[in-house]
Amino acid sequence: MLLELIDGHRVVFFGGKGGVGKTTLASATAATLARRGRRVLLVSTDPAHNLGHLWDTRIGDRVTDLDAGLAAVEIDPAATTAAHLARVEGTMHEMMPRHLHAEASRHLRLAAGSPGTHEAAILERIARIVDVSVAEYDHVIVDTAPSGHTARLMALPEMMAAWTDGLLGRRAKAEKLAEAADALGPASRRDRDLLGARGATGTSTDPVHRRNDRLREILEERRRLFGRFRDTLTDPGTCSFVIVLTAERMPVLETVELHAELTGTGVAVAACVVNRRSPRNQGEFLAARAALEDGFVRLLGTRLPDLPVIELPLLPGEAASRAALTALGEQL
Repeated sequence: MLLELIDGHRVVFFGGKGGVGKTTLASATAATLARRGRRVLLVSTDPAHNLGHLWDTRIGDRVTDLDAGLAAVEIDPAATTAAHLARVEGTMHEMMPRHLHAEASRHLRLAAGSPGTHEAAILERIARIVDVSVAEYDHVIVDTAPSGHTARLMALPEMMAAWTDGLLGRRAKAEKLAEAADALGPASRRDRDLLGARGATGTSTDPVHRRNDRLREILEERRRLFGRFRDTLTDPGTCSFVIVLTAERMPVLETVELHAELTGTGVAVAACVVNRRSPRNQGEFLAARAALEDGFVRLLGTRLPDLPVIELPLLPGEAASRAALTALGEQL
């Protein structure tokens, strides 16, 4: 059922509370789609890096082939943040006078541990992976970190686009003021340069103008990137989200909250997968457990009445081989 629900979607996110089986189900889905002849890229944003453990393969931060038609990449938050800040540092050094380079680098070292830095770096990495991969693969399956981190991540493209638009708007105002200053004559040229914008002539060899042209180019490229990513996330024909949970009170309540946050940012939720349902015919203890779980599944249906719910049984062993992952995927 799930495979049919996501069949036409190029990008599918798997998310939910920690420890409910997101990585296993994302991998099972990717393996089954690849077995059916699709080209699939499996992406992990979870710092725990369980993807490599599950596939018994060293994956890392570069695209690694796992099977015919199936490749994977694990986004390393620390390495991604370091690379992101290195790019920012290079750009700042390119734009600033040499005597300010050391001060700029010091501020970036401080920013490395500030709130939001990791999220922004990971967001940009995911956005660039998706931007390139949708043309190379039939499906990009993203195994996300636990719910709270994922909800913030899915809301960031809108925030980053708005923030970049604000910066570009201020740049445009500065340029208009600079053109007005330039029109007043040579006496105002120093003021024009302090504004850091191109004069009315449109071409200049002034380093201030060159730096500001480069800044505008970078901001516009980032705006286009986050705009495309936002459009992908909010297109229900292209992207969907699968919430994975177990039949317990806390995962159910967290699922309801995650669903509200996702739909509030325009992300379509395709289904909920209730994982590890207890069997009814394996003794009184498990039968009682199954009855308790029934109540939580009914609660989920009451809170999210229009959302498809797929239930998977508790397996006697781990889905820790490629054959087992494919077999599990066929149950989806």
